[in-house]
Amino acid sequence: MRQPLQLKSSLLLILAAFIWGFAFVAQRQGMEHTGPFTFNAVRFVLGAVSLLPLIWMMDRKSGQTKAQLRGSFRSASMYGMCTGLILFVGASLQQIGLMYTTAGKAAFVTGLYIVIVPFFGMFLKQRLGVNSGIGAVLAVIGLYLLCMTNDLTLGKGDLYELVGALFWSVHILMIDRFSRKTDGLKLSLVQILTCSVLSFIAAFATEKVELSGLSDAMIPLLYGGICSVGIAYTLQIIGQKNAHPTQAAIILSLETVFAAIGGYLLLDEVLGVRAGIGCLFMLVGMIVPQLPPLWRRGNTTIEKRSA
Repeated sequence: MRQPLQLKSSLLLILAAFIWGFAFVAQRQGMEHTGPFTFNAVRFVLGAVSLLPLIWMMDRKSGQTKAQLRGSFRSASMYGMCTGLILFVGASLQQIGLMYTTAGKAAFVTGLYIVIVPFFGMFLKQRLGVNSGIGAVLAVIGLYLLCMTNDLTLGKGDLYELVGALFWSVHILMIDRFSRKTDGLKLSLVQILTCSVLSFIAAFATEKVELSGLSDAMIPLLYGGICSVGIAYTLQIIGQKNAHPTQAAIILSLETVFAAIGGYLLLDEVLGVRAGIGCLFMLVGMIVPQLPPLWRRGNTTIEKRSA
């Protein structure tokens, strides 16, 4: 009975990775009709709305009193506004970067957070393992092959994505800590709404918000909001119930591959041989930190996963 449940979980997680991978394509297409802050503002509003039915169903099943539910929202609001600020910075850098680079490259560079998180975890007194070190070396080699120009500089869009990956790493560590103190779904809702509000403020301050542009970008917005945030997030929650965390992390990292495939099929983006080899190095570098420790000292595990 356990094996069919694991297979079902794996399929759900693959579907979530597929949706997230093609979301990079939708986000890049959206840039043809509207500004990055405007796109994110509307996308995250749609994402928040799509989470409301799930939160309502979970609250009904929980059997909590109205007072307890209000208390959980107050707690989630405090933590959610903090993570929402970091989410806003990371999402903004990612969206701006997509104006200057391909969907596939953006996904692979963003995916470096899997490698960066263990290094940031050192500041929280988490031990850095051998796997993380090996993964980092492979990822850096891949980053060089994928993004470095002939004059040894990062492309403009790739630089935005790389800085954004640092903020995604901080965001993951914050979520890891705060989700243990409050309701995870409500935390997600508050941070998404916070990101949307900040994006609206930035959009009205720096961009020309036009209904015609939003109308032309409606399909990418609906996909990026409802599918990427609402549906894929729900699939992740359901899928991870019966999946090993390491297995789940490896499967979800496939979003980078799906982004490259989507960019090729829908946007005619071709990475080239060198960039393709770089993607392979980066993908292996992302997977290695999630694998069982490559080296153990006695009974002590060298590798400590932080995600």
